[in-house]
Amino acid sequence: MLFAIAGGDLGAQLQAGVWGRSPRERPSLSLQGGVRGRSPKRGIWGRNPQETLPFRKAGAWGAQPPRKTLPSQRSDRIARVCYNAAASRFLEETAVFDLAELLVGVQEAQRQQPAIPAHLRTMRFSEAVIDSRLASEGSLFVALPGEKVDGHRFINQAVRTGAIAALVNRAQVAGLALDAPHAVVTPEGDGLAEAKAGDVLLVAVENSLAALQRLAAYHRGLFTPTVIGITGSVGKTSTKEVVASVLRRKYRTLKNPRSYNNETTMPIALLELNGDHDVAVLEMGIYGPGDLTLLTSIARPLIGIVTNVGPSHMERMGSIDAVAQAKSELVQALPAEGIAILNYDDERVRAMAGLTKARVFSYGLDPAADIWADQIVSRGLEGIAFRAHHAGESVTLKLPLLGRHSVHTALAAAAAGLVLGLGWDAIVEGLRDESAQLRLLAVPGINGAILIDDTYNASPVSTLAALNLLADLDGRRIAVLGDMLELGPVEEESHRQVGRRAAETVQLLIVVGQRARWIGEEAVEYGMAPASVVTAQTNAEVVDLLRPLLQPGDYVLLKASRGAAMDDVVASLQQPAS
Repeated sequence: MLFAIAGGDLGAQLQAGVWGRSPRERPSLSLQGGVRGRSPKRGIWGRNPQETLPFRKAGAWGAQPPRKTLPSQRSDRIARVCYNAAASRFLEETAVFDLAELLVGVQEAQRQQPAIPAHLRTMRFSEAVIDSRLASEGSLFVALPGEKVDGHRFINQAVRTGAIAALVNRAQVAGLALDAPHAVVTPEGDGLAEAKAGDVLLVAVENSLAALQRLAAYHRGLFTPTVIGITGSVGKTSTKEVVASVLRRKYRTLKNPRSYNNETTMPIALLELNGDHDVAVLEMGIYGPGDLTLLTSIARPLIGIVTNVGPSHMERMGSIDAVAQAKSELVQALPAEGIAILNYDDERVRAMAGLTKARVFSYGLDPAADIWADQIVSRGLEGIAFRAHHAGESVTLKLPLLGRHSVHTALAAAAAGLVLGLGWDAIVEGLRDESAQLRLLAVPGINGAILIDDTYNASPVSTLAALNLLADLDGRRIAVLGDMLELGPVEEESHRQVGRRAAETVQLLIVVGQRARWIGEEAVEYGMAPASVVTAQTNAEVVDLLRPLLQPGDYVLLKASRGAAMDDVVASLQQPAS
């Protein structure tokens, strides 16, 4: 969102109507054919399918800033001149937010627009970053104190690469030593009058993380997109990517990059929202109870998708029921006019239907689900095929998504498309977009082998799914498996369960890590030849072992939790680019 404050009192401008653009026709959020158990003619909302779902009823989320209709000849997202304090020059950037929004958005209590001197009214930010290495010209750097690294130590680095302001903790301002000219200001405007053109602004707040979250929530409130929140123990990122791929066929869609899904990174992603976006697809992760309550209060989703509940975060959560309770915070936050898209095949997810005010749309392999699949065929590295059923229609799909478990990913994305009014042609086109496949990537390896790169993360469910894919391939099957973390009291049994499946699937098993040794032990107990199970101490040892062994026709699955850095093994064993 861009703010061009030419002068005068912002409060008066708000009363006159600021922030936004001419309201476009809202995306039609009616489901053609309705939900199981409801009249197909009335749709899932209980209204005529041609009616649109209201994005936000008055007062549903509290008072919202009035919106301004911009002159029709102006683009909503236009190149603005942004002042780069570090480089002392102007450059063309597409601004995301300006100084006025920053100061108002981070305020703790009743928001009031401070008086901004004329020479600072042109300050606009191209992005917000929490990693100084990612700062670029026009960035706002948010200095977050951490357990190991304090972002306040890296403000100079962020400024050198283009940051023009930093959000800092008030208590740490006195200890900061900036190389560039700077001014300390408060959200209420103290210090603005003394700030000079070109100064790096240090916006001092009580807590920089809480201020970032308030800013993201405020920024979110300036727009009226349909926000879709996605959570689950496994498959959040894949589902987010495929949902966004489907919805892009009809709507201008924002999604969080990489796995920007927690209390520090999701707000960064949300600050990219602008008036051009019809839909925002946001992956939401948890560290413990209450996390999804926080994230949903910032993003305010209208639609929530829960993929599954599994034994992740068990070290902190204690039990799988506690994980389910934490995941249910997403559907509990949905408004009555929203919709919860739930995996019917997961009993804990299915039970969330009783915890939400929203309408429920289910997906799965059970014919009782609103959209369900049968005739599933794994086509190995060519993808999957299945038949989808919804509201009396059946569609046969052949998709590039890898692994039988990807059927649920595809169904969740199809459900999102259906509730947002897409037809099957558009849904299938989105599902077939190979760029949406971020996990389980098949890449050429040395000596003609194929590497199945699933190194992003690992849980018992996802590791078993990857082994199932490997079992569908004809050739010598090799698995390199590392530690699965955060499993708490089920840690050993979860690794041993993987070992049993590995014994049924692979000809050579290499395990790396203290926990992964349970995988190897169980594979031998389950009948795998001891000579076919190798315990490696380091990733480098794995590379040295496989280099002379790999040959054409080999399929090598590599999977471990993110902390194992198994992607280094993939990089070392990939076929060099020609």
